[in-house]
Parts: sequence; C-alpha cells; structure tokens
Amino acid sequence: MLLRTLLSPELIGLGLRDLRAHKLRSFLTALGMIFGVGAVICMLSIGEGASAEQLEQIRLLGSQNIIIRSTEPPRSGQASQGNTRIAEYGIRREDLRRIAELPYIQEIARLREVANEITSGGRRIDGDVLGTTLNFFEIINVELGRGRLLTPLDSKEHAKVCVVGQEIARGLFPQSDPLGRTITVLSASTGPVPYRVVGVLAPVETAGKPSRGTGARDINREVFIPLATADLRYGDLNYRRTSGSREIKRVEYSDVYVHVNSEDNVRAAALMVERLFQHGHDKLDYTINVPLELLKQAEQTKALWQAVLGSIAGISLLVGGIGIMNIMLASVTERTREIGIRRALGAKQVHITAQFLIETLILSVSGGIIGIIAGIGFARVVSVSAGFDTIVPVWGVAMSFLVSVLVGISFGLYPARAAARLDPIVALRYE
Repeated sequence: MLLRTLLSPELIGLGLRDLRAHKLRSFLTALGMIFGVGAVICMLSIGEGASAEQLEQIRLLGSQNIIIRSTEPPRSGQASQGNTRIAEYGIRREDLRRIAELPYIQEIARLREVANEITSGGRRIDGDVLGTTLNFFEIINVELGRGRLLTPLDSKEHAKVCVVGQEIARGLFPQSDPLGRTITVLSASTGPVPYRVVGVLAPVETAGKPSRGTGARDINREVFIPLATADLRYGDLNYRRTSGSREIKRVEYSDVYVHVNSEDNVRAAALMVERLFQHGHDKLDYTINVPLELLKQAEQTKALWQAVLGSIAGISLLVGGIGIMNIMLASVTERTREIGIRRALGAKQVHITAQFLIETLILSVSGGIIGIIAGIGFARVVSVSAGFDTIVPVWGVAMSFLVSVLVGISFGLYPARAAARLDPIVALRYE
C-alpha cells in the first residue's frame, strides 16, 4: 500500500512543490548527503588507485617467480689486504645447480652486475649494467619498445651488444635514436668497453624500486648485456675505488629469478629454496622474495583499507541522514496545521507518510547523484594535481548511492510516521 502510494504522481508533484518552496533549506538538507557520497567515492578512488599501482608492481615480478638477491653482509667478517678490502658473498653456481634439481622448478634466469657508470658522446649517466640470460625478459614480462632483445647468437659470439632501459636511452640520447649507437661501460676491472645498442625496453612505470621492499627492479635505469659476454670480459670480480682505498667484490650472481611451473607450487618451492640456502650459506648474504606471497598480502591490505575508508566516509552519510531527520521533524512541526486540514479532508495516515517520505527520498536521491558527480570530479582533480592515478570503482559508486537512499529512507521514516500519527483535531487547533 505504501509503495503504491509513493509512486502516486500527485504526491510526487506535491513533494517537489514543497521542496521548491524552501530551496535553501532543501539544499542545506541535501548537503550532508552530497558530502557523504562524495567523500565515499573520492576516498575509495584514491585507495583503489594506490592499491592497484602496488598490485601491478608486484604482478610485474611474476606470481610464479621466486626472486633471490645477493646482499653484502656486515663488513666485520671480510678480509682485507692493505688498502684493498675483499668481499666474497652472495649466490653461487653451486646454489643454482642444487636449485635446478628441486621439483617444480621450470627455469632459472641469472644476472650479474658488472658496472654502474655509462657514457656516450660526452654524456654520463648512473645505471646498473648487468649480464643476463636470455630468458630474463620473458620471466619478468617486460615488453620491448624498439629494436630486438638479446639472442642466442649474441651469447655464442660473446657479442658486445646491449638492451637499455627507457631512462638510459633518454639520458644518453635525448635528441636521437639510440638503436645502433654505441655506449661505453666504465668498469674499474676492465676499463671502458663499448657496446652497441640493439634494443630499447618499453617504459616500465610499475617496476617499482628496491626501497619498496618487494625485490623489484628499476628496469628503466638498467643496461643488459649477454651473460656470456659478462663472464668473458668481467668474470666474478667487481672492482671499486672509494676514498683512496680499493674494494674487490666477488659475487658470482647478483640476482636470480626462479620460475616455478605453477602458482600452486610456488609456496612449496620457496620453502625448499629457503632451506637450501640456509644449509648452504653460513652467513646471511642473500634475500628471498616471493611475489605471490606479497601479492596476497597486498590484496588483504587492500580489502582492509577499503573497509576502513568506506567506514570513515560512511559516517558522513549518517551525519547527512541525521540532518535530514532534524529538518523533516522541524518541517512536520511547521506544517502541523496543513496536516490537520489534509486529514480532515479525508487523507489517510499512509498518504501523509508517503508525502513526507517522498520529500526525503527526493533529497537523498538528488544529494546522492550530486555527490557522485562531486566525488568523481574531486578524484580527477587529485589525479591531475598530484600526478597520482585514481580509479573510480563502479561498485563504490553503486554502494554509496544505495546507502544514501537507504539512509534517507531510514532517517526520513520516523518524521513521516510522526506526521501521520498526529491527531487531526489537535493539528487543526495548532497555531
């Protein structure tokens, strides 16, 4: 009965006329819903954008990969000869031989850092130069921008060719095409060595940085040469000079990416790799990261933050609902005589309830629609001004609008019922 009455065109028109008669009051009443819905959408959009970027950074590492990185242990246990400090640590060839014998392991990509200074035509840039196996780019899902990747022939001939990241290409060749050009890698062990650029990687905006703690790489600032070339020209030793002293590092592999045959086997394989290193190394000179575990933790954190942000923003919706209730109660008092006249002319309680409920619904629905527009607009402003990608979730828009309508009905029902229960005779006498 109430639903059919709510759909009455006459009552809807009457509700609109009453709201237009008090435009400022109607706008102020809807303002709470506007801010509430806008806050929900804006906060969820910012949270969705932040979590999406983090999840993409982790996905880039590969959900079927296990990343092992050589890390230098405390210097107290390292040998020294005069002004030369000798450091030997990290992943060894023996480790990889044992990893290859484990179940679930599909393939292994190896990297060795050989230098971190690159020059070309008088320009100089800092970046990591790494020898790598050919399967590295496929394992970490990096796309090629131009040119080609490293080939088996490059490894067989120990070719002096390289594939560079986007920032290296822009830094050394800002006004020209880097393909076919020569860069010079500076190393204390071999001196300057020229390499011909055969490929440029596509920009990797989601690669992250090691400081994030995810074991990610800043691929945009890296140069990749065939591992066979690195073995021939640099060996395992990396020489560095600092403050008059010389440091020699012997690191067989700086990074290893272990690709597991299925996501279901990643946890088991990671545990076996960890035990293998624990028994094979007497010092903590390695780190092991499992992107799948990081991905699941990030997804749990995302769900938690969505709940927190939604709850905080939802409070403003409740405040808006309380505002609607207060204004409608004041409206009932103000229109008591009108209610008495309508009841005396034959209007039933359901008609009075529907009249006030329609006004409440109009306020909450219009406030919800304006709030959606305001929330999306403010999210776009944040995205443009802060250079931060925001994502407006469709489910967040639908949820906030639905909640605004339910809050409007819930907080408007009491004033509507209070108006309907007024005694007609008492209402007619009200001054």
